[in-house]
Amino acid sequence: MLTININYILGLTCIVFFIGLLGIILNRKNILTIIMSIELLLLAVNLNFAAFSVYLDDIVGQIFVLFVLTIAATESAIGLAIITVFYRLKNSIELEPIKKKITNKI
Repeated sequence: MLTININYILGLTCIVFFIGLLGIILNRKNILTIIMSIELLLLAVNLNFAAFSVYLDDIVGQIFVLFVLTIAATESAIGLAIITVFYRLKNSIELEPIKKKITNKI
């Protein structure tokens, strides 16, 4: 059986997490990219939980992964529904009109 050192998995999760973080920080105009970046963050955290669950021989991390995946799927479905409605109303999915409306109300 092929065994992988946990350091390689932790390195991969760090890389995926920082790619998601950079996607959120650098792209402030497209809602779809921000949602995909949030999904990358959650994927990295889930992989980290699963890796430590296997490494420590404990099933709690794997159960927690199932809960986080459920929340991530719900977040994606609701986010895409909101984007679809917003696109039908404004014919655009840029964040600038949303930011302007929010700052004008405050």
